[in-house]
Amino acid sequence: MKRRTFIGQTLKAGIALSALPSIHSCKMSPVHTLHRRTLGRTGESLSVIGFGGILVDKTTTAEAANLVAMAIDVGMNYFDVAPTYGNAEEMLGPALEPYRKDCFLACKTTRRDAEGAEKELYNSLRLLQTDYFDLYQLHAITTVEEVERCFAPGGAMETCLKAQKEGKVRFLGFSAHSDAAALRAMELFDFDTILMPFNFVCMHHGHFGTASMEKAKEKGMGLLALKALALKPVPAGEKKPYEKMWYVPIEDDDLASRSLRYTLSLGTTAAIPPGDSRFWEKAIAIAQNGLDISTDETEALIA
Repeated sequence: MKRRTFIGQTLKAGIALSALPSIHSCKMSPVHTLHRRTLGRTGESLSVIGFGGILVDKTTTAEAANLVAMAIDVGMNYFDVAPTYGNAEEMLGPALEPYRKDCFLACKTTRRDAEGAEKELYNSLRLLQTDYFDLYQLHAITTVEEVERCFAPGGAMETCLKAQKEGKVRFLGFSAHSDAAALRAMELFDFDTILMPFNFVCMHHGHFGTASMEKAKEKGMGLLALKALALKPVPAGEKKPYEKMWYVPIEDDDLASRSLRYTLSLGTTAAIPPGDSRFWEKAIAIAQNGLDISTDETEALIA
């Protein structure tokens, strides 16, 4: 069976599109190649929309293979995963294997010690059926104290640097959830990339992300965006609206379009959409329809 035939049959079976009516007006094209941008000083060229590994958490082998095939069909080459995303590594490895040589694969470690980071690194390599990662990142650093632990003797950075020297990883980066942690990490090491919630709500209402972005640009780092389709935190005491998201996403098509295009207008290389495949397809469709955003649209969005 041809890959796209399988894709069409799976979509008809309702793998992802049946439960969110507002998304139906924003359909991705299976044959429209996504635009690519250079990732900072690395020289690598990534699709502006990435594949967040959590997409394949709790899927079947066939569903994981289908989602990866859909990504390849639209020109996506940036894949990002982590050990904390359920069984995503186990599912993504076989699905990505046929395309691995043409993809940029990023992984992460939540461990702050060298021994723990090394165990995570080698387990991730095994599960993802690869000999190396294009990008390896300190995952979700939030406090300055965490950063200091990573750089202390016996810290996770020892494993990262050793792995890079041995060819197990090509580039080094981090994901962060505070400006303080991100700025301290950039003081201590010339990372290749930064992955943060570069989002209009975070930057203009939550007042975080701007300082980190400015410093990263000064250093020539690649900017990768989280939460480009996030609207607000889940209210205290309420259930998450979607299983694979830790926030309330933007469901309105027009607002989602402006939000994603805003994120991609900031000098970011790529954005990783939410972990629900419906929003991932929504982001692809938006990017396929054009990345430009007008001054009026930006001003209205921030207002």
